[in-house]
Amino acid sequence: MPLKVYKPTSPGRRGMTGATFDEITKTKPEKSLLRPLKNKAGRNNQGRRTVRHRGGGAKRMYRIIDFKRDKQNVPGEVIAIEYDPNRSARLALVKYADGERRYILAPVGLKVGANIQASGDAEIKPGNNLPLRAIPTGTAIHNIELHLGKGGQLVRGAGAAAQLMAKEGDYALVRMPSSEIRKIHIECHATIGQVGNVDHQHIKLGKAGRKRHLRIRPTVRGSAMTPRDHPHGGGEGRSPVGLPGPKTPWGKPALGYVTRKNKRTDNMIVRRRKSGR
Repeated sequence: MPLKVYKPTSPGRRGMTGATFDEITKTKPEKSLLRPLKNKAGRNNQGRRTVRHRGGGAKRMYRIIDFKRDKQNVPGEVIAIEYDPNRSARLALVKYADGERRYILAPVGLKVGANIQASGDAEIKPGNNLPLRAIPTGTAIHNIELHLGKGGQLVRGAGAAAQLMAKEGDYALVRMPSSEIRKIHIECHATIGQVGNVDHQHIKLGKAGRKRHLRIRPTVRGSAMTPRDHPHGGGEGRSPVGLPGPKTPWGKPALGYVTRKNKRTDNMIVRRRKSGR
């Protein structure tokens, strides 16, 4: 997907880039697959803010996506590629042989008219969903299940792809986009190919207004705050951090601090994404 570069008609336009949307074939979403989506603005179910700098933005409707791919051995045809405001990837609208329509993540190379299938003996081509035991080693995969039957949870962002490295007994070794290598049960399913919209990471928003449309509010530097608001605050003029390493607003180390607490699955990680962990 190529990017379009805007003419510098204003300071905000200078350097701004955006998607061309050449791959989009249908502008209006499938009504039967839409649900209302309330803006949570970074709050949890208790109304407490758990993620900062969220809120506002354009209204959205949620698209129901088939991450489970549980329609086994039923062939389907891709009838449209659509935009999804809730994620960086594009969606493919699939019409199955029994008439049902579902959204899936659109991988690179999946075109309108292509036939896809979720099955243990499906062809190894983009969009098909198979258990890891049936996928050849070295294949690029995405939308990977972590727990059998729960649906794809890993590798779902635009341009992301994992690689099936090896199979050892009941587990497969999968290299994640972060370079982490972990074990996943060999009966868990994954989709062949790399997630589409690869150039998403190269988009330059160009102005603050585009950030606000995406529900991202301004971020204030800690060094611009007072000492009571942030560990980096205070001092005369532009003062350095003055602490051993950068901190979060709550005093925790901001870089290189291990926050993982799930020791139960530590043995499933063969190689961490950062050395020395």
